Amino acid sequence: MPLDTFLALVLFAFTTSVTPGPNNMMLFASGVNFGFRRTVPHMLGIGAGFFSLLIGVGFGLGALLHTVPALYTALKFAGGAYLAWIAWKIATSRTLGEGKSGVEPMSFLSAAAFQWVNPKAWVMAVTAMTTYTIPDIYLASVLIVGFAFALVNVPSVSTWAGFGSALRDWLSDPVRLKWFNITMAVLLVLSLWPMLK
Repeated sequence: MPLDTFLALVLFAFTTSVTPGPNNMMLFASGVNFGFRRTVPHMLGIGAGFFSLLIGVGFGLGALLHTVPALYTALKFAGGAYLAWIAWKIATSRTLGEGKSGVEPMSFLSAAAFQWVNPKAWVMAVTAMTTYTIPDIYLASVLIVGFAFALVNVPSVSTWAGFGSALRDWLSDPVRLKWFNITMAVLLVLSLWPMLK
């Protein structure tokens, strides 16, 4: 892959990974509610799940979704329903999680599995594979796209968990936390709107 194409790919991977979307809204809320350290499995799960989605799309799932649009529509709405449920859980949370309340941050496996129903993740994966793979070296270019996202994904998404964690003390006030969680839940649902159209 030419260097200028690879650099454009890394820039695309960075901007799509760091901009607001369902993963980053959930990480921000998790950073506030559980702290950075307890959110690490969630971050790593996003990276692993998205890498597996990219590779899957690169090896044919993208073509399958293009051929069977009803499957893509079903995935979008399954992801939307799951995110609405997560938004409800965030909106109704009223205490910072310290491991005693029974509420837990998203696990590695849950975060990885979520990538397969996350509409933004599908859009990112299909766009990356159709834009940055090279027919003459297709297998290698699929792996390069996966590597580029792996390189920038966890550092990008950890920024959101870090911001949330930094606000943790200020949001320890129950009234502030209540309105923060409601706002994050609304933003989480709104982040889906462009992808569910």
